[in-house]
Amino acid sequence: MTILDMGHLLLVLLLVEMQSVSVLLQIQRFMLFACLLMHSLLQVSYTSWFLDAFNYAIATNMDVLNLSIGGPDYLDLPFVEKVWEITANNIIMVSAIGNDGPLYGTLNNPADQSDVIGVGGIDYSDHIASFSSRGMSTWEIPHGYGRVKPDVVAYGREIMGSKISTGCKSLSGTSVASPVVAGVVCLLVSVIPESSRQDILNPASMKQALVEGAAKLSGPNMYEQGAGRVDLLESFEILKNYQPRASIFPGVLDYTDCPYSWPFCRQPLYAGAMPVIFNATILNGMGVIGYVESPPMWHPSNDEGNLLSIHFTFSEVIWPWTGYLALHMQIKEEGSQFSGEIEGNVTLQVYSPPQGEKSPRISTCVLHLKLKVVPTPPRSKRILWDQFHSIKYPPGYIPRDSLDVRNDILDWHGDHLHTNFHIMFNMLRDAGYHVETLGSPLTCFDASQYGTLLMVDLEDEYFEEEIEKLRDDVMNTGLGLAVFAEWYNVDTMVKMRFFDDNTRSWWTPVTGGANVPALNDLLGPFGIAFGDKILNGDFSIDGEQSRYASGTDIARFPAGGFVHSFPFLDSSESGATQNVLLTSGMTKADSPILGLLDVGEGRIAVYGDSNCLDSSHMVTNCYWLLRKILDYTSGNIRDSVLFADSVKKDAALYVEDHQLPSRRTDVNFSTYSAVVGKELVCRSDSRYEIWGTKGYNLQVRGRNRRLPGYPVFDLGRGLNSTVGNSNLRRLKPPVKNKSELDMPVLVASHWLVPAVVAVTGLLLLLSFWRIRQKRRRRRKGSGSGRFPNL
Repeated sequence: MTILDMGHLLLVLLLVEMQSVSVLLQIQRFMLFACLLMHSLLQVSYTSWFLDAFNYAIATNMDVLNLSIGGPDYLDLPFVEKVWEITANNIIMVSAIGNDGPLYGTLNNPADQSDVIGVGGIDYSDHIASFSSRGMSTWEIPHGYGRVKPDVVAYGREIMGSKISTGCKSLSGTSVASPVVAGVVCLLVSVIPESSRQDILNPASMKQALVEGAAKLSGPNMYEQGAGRVDLLESFEILKNYQPRASIFPGVLDYTDCPYSWPFCRQPLYAGAMPVIFNATILNGMGVIGYVESPPMWHPSNDEGNLLSIHFTFSEVIWPWTGYLALHMQIKEEGSQFSGEIEGNVTLQVYSPPQGEKSPRISTCVLHLKLKVVPTPPRSKRILWDQFHSIKYPPGYIPRDSLDVRNDILDWHGDHLHTNFHIMFNMLRDAGYHVETLGSPLTCFDASQYGTLLMVDLEDEYFEEEIEKLRDDVMNTGLGLAVFAEWYNVDTMVKMRFFDDNTRSWWTPVTGGANVPALNDLLGPFGIAFGDKILNGDFSIDGEQSRYASGTDIARFPAGGFVHSFPFLDSSESGATQNVLLTSGMTKADSPILGLLDVGEGRIAVYGDSNCLDSSHMVTNCYWLLRKILDYTSGNIRDSVLFADSVKKDAALYVEDHQLPSRRTDVNFSTYSAVVGKELVCRSDSRYEIWGTKGYNLQVRGRNRRLPGYPVFDLGRGLNSTVGNSNLRRLKPPVKNKSELDMPVLVASHWLVPAVVAVTGLLLLLSFWRIRQKRRRRRKGSGSGRFPNL
């Protein structure tokens, strides 16, 4: 009934000893088949092989299926949809969450699916294992918010198991924790009378029993531990008297419960902010399909609760067994001076078709809220993070930001404040800043409310209306702008391509670490542009040491600004990494990397590298620099070193247009972009009053204002003019109904694995392990706590 690695046979023997023989009798053939799949081709396998295995599980009426494999490609739809088919056939699937911890945003598929029981790992001291992947799920971003995963955690470090030959060995990994939970599930199945199993047991009811019975650990947050450590006896008590029902997971969002409720407990709500989105999972134990009978309702416990406004997006059709409920929370303007707590319940009624009864099954779900509210902070302490212009893998070949990283070439951690930038988020909160997220175009926020717009490692293009509005926001509204770019070099991208012998096509990055040509369009009205160098090296400012890792240079900057330059190695011509260049005898040249500029009423800071803010592959952080930049852009506080007379530019930096980075013409960028070929519209993560519109009706002023040291720019059309006569599309929720995923069109292949490699750029191509559709599903652990280099 369950797929187990051969190394976990000891667990099988223990389960048999604990009277689960009836549950485990059918595992042998499928277990061997699965092990052959997982260990073949150096742990590389094809999607089609898994589809065959899943079909076998369905055909033989298995009850429980464990997968100690996974990968980041949640857009491998044949695989994802087959998992839905598995659970729709009432097979309980348990899957390892991944060994990519302690990084956040590293959940592996299929464990990140809501119909699958995703399992993380802990040690015997109830500490989250360092290797265990962390949430949140990244399906929903940049336009929504991820779900809580893993669902539960179990022991996964130094677990004793049997060798394939004789004797025992120590095993570590979430691949060990996952079959522990699969064994718990088998035991729970075995204690339910066979006559009742069909009515009671299903993927939703089993997950309800596990998460409601789990023991919450002190210390880890919800995106590290889920509901907590699995508890067999508590889950048994829940199932013993179980009646089919629907529920919400997590069932409580408590801003006073820190650190479990991180990141919500780290930043209170306040009036005027972007909606705070909490994405919960609906578990429907009443049937494989269910429906939301009426819109969710907010029931405040006291009068103060009326200051909270909640808009809901949710799965109207719940299939298979699960759906989502997203809360978009705002404090009303009359609460701008309120300080205190708001408490109450959100209720949601779910019904499923009758199963032998005369009437439908109906259940009311409850989500309890306990929220902290503070008065609206001053403008200088409010930062807006641009999430809208971020593109991640999947669906496209989006490369990592540091080219020195050889074992994780894909940019797949979400680039969100609460995933791979979570340490930076905590630092900003500690510094007294309030950080909000914008998942809609730049026309969808009121610049007068924010001190700084923070744009880090962005890959998408920009609407013309965005470029014009940002120009006005900075020059006339006094908005601060802080931009952290990344490398972009077409020659290097071409050298990074490889041939996929599965799809018989060439694969190449769709952009660089950041989309520098697009950023140059955005910054053009201010006379600023980045170049196409790929710079590496160490430098120091005011005694603070930092590493510049595959960053770019500043090619244009107006006179009167402050520019910092340092001697770095440029690897753009060779397409190689710094480690190779160090032996090449090349000389270092001063390159401008940091610029600060007063523009009209606002202030701009640009920096050519974001790796020092990204916890994924950080060598040294530059949080000290970010704080100094924000002090300047938000509060006009000038650090004496950053604004020393020695770095003030008397003459503008300027290169001709043909010397600036150019866009690739051989890539259909519209496939991956939220801008190219799309309509400008404010989504459900912007303020309620502008949902479904093009944004704030701000008149652009000062169009022909001359910037110091740079020619006059005239952008032409006004902000609110419309291209063509197309109608606005109806807004869609941040997570789509399971039956109708609204996802980017899949192109070429789904995974990156060793393939026929282009002759040039061979050193870089050694790290490209995954190819889409040649799906690399990874085993989640190996002996002695060592894990595959994936």
